[in-house]
Amino acid sequence: MLSMPLYSIFNERKKESKMSGIQEKASKLQEYLVKTRRHLHENPESSLKEFETAAFIQKQLTSFGVPFEKVGETGTLAIIKGGKGDGRTVLLRADIDALELPDCTEKPYASKRPGLNHACGHDAHTAMGLGTAKLLNDIKDTFSGTVKIAFQPAEEIGAGAKQFVASGQIDDIDESFAIHVNSSLPVGTFAVQGGPVNASCDIFKIKITGKSAHVGRPHLGHDALVTASEIVVALQTIVAREINPGDRAVVGIGKLNAGTRYNIVANDAELEGTIRAFSHETRAHLKEAVTRIARGVAEINRCEFEIDWYDAAAPVINTPELALEFQKAVSEVEGIHQVLKEYDMSMGADDFADYLVDKPGVYGLLGSSSSEESSFGHHHEKFDIDESILSVGVSCEVNYILQRLS
Repeated sequence: MLSMPLYSIFNERKKESKMSGIQEKASKLQEYLVKTRRHLHENPESSLKEFETAAFIQKQLTSFGVPFEKVGETGTLAIIKGGKGDGRTVLLRADIDALELPDCTEKPYASKRPGLNHACGHDAHTAMGLGTAKLLNDIKDTFSGTVKIAFQPAEEIGAGAKQFVASGQIDDIDESFAIHVNSSLPVGTFAVQGGPVNASCDIFKIKITGKSAHVGRPHLGHDALVTASEIVVALQTIVAREINPGDRAVVGIGKLNAGTRYNIVANDAELEGTIRAFSHETRAHLKEAVTRIARGVAEINRCEFEIDWYDAAAPVINTPELALEFQKAVSEVEGIHQVLKEYDMSMGADDFADYLVDKPGVYGLLGSSSSEESSFGHHHEKFDIDESILSVGVSCEVNYILQRLS
């Protein structure tokens, strides 16, 4: 007696055959993916200056026969239309910028540009995005709908996704997704869960203007240094006394400059810091509280106050239903042995969040560690990946896209 209807058995076998075909095609791209990733790693470019990277991407897409549009000065939007007619439009984000950081890997493909390094894995994301574009274009007659691949600049400074959203060129997408390599996860592991996964990031600069005087006659001055110091301490009460203990948030000050000489009451002081949160509501509260408290302390100390905010990224909040779909899609990929459905949220931000403001989407992590050399943390000068994951990543991207378009 059959344990399931015949049509179910047929569909499962058909699905397995399709997945096998995708993986075979992705595996054949492995040499190309490694070569591409190493080229990008050797030639990193900083945020909003990815001119050569963009030209390289566009040259590759042209060789594949994949049409594209330029977004801003260094963004590229590949567009692949399925041959079976209209349907959903899915966006894949692949970030392309590098970091201002030396490359200390001593690998043959180490950065050739002093002070610049793909130490976050964006070279891998770009290579996988190109591999996915080629593979999908080769099989475009087998699916309906449209795939857009955003080769996005300036993720590291939270400016690139905003360009794509503001351009109007992705207004027609139904949903988006992204994969980020992760050196804290072993090769063969994929992590994706619904709800918040990455914190927001807002950067603030506070300028305090006082009145200088000789330290022997402090009553004649308004001390900007003391005021700034009091602000640093006062801001620490926000998370401790204004945020629900069950919530998670950060208010951090990383920089304080003040004064000109040991015996002069400081006339000026500047602070730089950041706030992090996992919800839009907590993010808004933190911003209001920092401004309110800093202004109040300045007024008490008879100093003038200015604050500038930079919106780097909103929190990344995965659509629960799409997280389930992503878990299902990657679990079918040979090379993925474990799918983590629950894991700790990250205080690190990603401007992929900007694609999620008005549309559903999902963000997953692909394990890239298999040795000490591939286990250094992101933004570390020795960061590297196990390159065997590149074709696995392409299989994950293609399978998820086809699942969403089916």
